[in-house]
Amino acid sequence: MAMQLSFDLPSKTALGREDFFVSPANALAVAMISATSWPGNKLVLSGPAGSGKTHLAHVWAGETGGRIVQAAALRYDDVPDLARGPVAVEDVPVIAADVEQQKTLFHLHNLVLAEGHALLMTGRTTPKLWHLPLADLQSRAEGAHHVSLEGPDDALLGAVLAKLFTDRQLNPGPDVIAYLVKHMNRSFETAARVVEQLDEIALTEKRDITRALAVRLLNTEAEQSDACN
Repeated sequence: MAMQLSFDLPSKTALGREDFFVSPANALAVAMISATSWPGNKLVLSGPAGSGKTHLAHVWAGETGGRIVQAAALRYDDVPDLARGPVAVEDVPVIAADVEQQKTLFHLHNLVLAEGHALLMTGRTTPKLWHLPLADLQSRAEGAHHVSLEGPDDALLGAVLAKLFTDRQLNPGPDVIAYLVKHMNRSFETAARVVEQLDEIALTEKRDITRALAVRLLNTEAEQSDACN
């Protein structure tokens, strides 16, 4: 049986291409990230939290020499420097309430493309639902080629769980992941929360992460959910 070390070790997310599991739920997105060019030299990548947008953005940046910036962290003075190469702008919808930030992104959008470089933008939903008040930016986002990361199938959910455990330097038995895939709510956010909670319980109780522990956690969550309904 694999032993679970009871040390509060920092979580380190692995973001290399070899760490990204390809399944039918994300194969198209992976293919587009790997493409040598995009229509109009820009791409929007969407998907729910935890679906792999940031991971794929890092893969793309590593392969193209591109830079990654959060939309909310963009600064107007930095645009000329950023536009000297490919750029990935993450979480664009979060600036929907900040028109000045949208103007900065619009300036970056135009300058990057004018310099002949590629622009990648990410968000949780399709660009039509970004509702950016700056109409010029909204129309540019909607006009970009768009690819989405779908909800996880069994293979992908199992791989995501395995990666989340590995990021935390945990090594549960294969029966743990098989049980979680079959019984947990099927979402990337749930996977992240369950792994975090299992890690915390194992550390507190100084025990291995076993199938029995996973059963206990999911049963407790189900009871709490029933009590709230």
